[in-house]
Amino acid sequence: MKEGIHPEYVETVVSCGCGETFTTRSTKQKITVEICSKCHPFYTGKQKFVDSAGQIEKFQKRFKKSQKAEEAVKQK
Repeated sequence: MKEGIHPEYVETVVSCGCGETFTTRSTKQKITVEICSKCHPFYTGKQKFVDSAGQIEKFQKRFKKSQKAEEAVKQK
């Protein structure tokens, strides 16, 4: 390796949104992730909805409106 052109490779703490932390090596001192292997649905086998902006509630509200409209058309 050439001297002076590579970033310093240090021990790094990775922290997840679920509270899990582990150490690895990287060029950054600290890494923050939203989902890790302890809470990811692929590894846990459980599905978890990550709803940051209320998108699920907005969809459900629109879906209810469309169902009511369809029922009204069927009743006529």
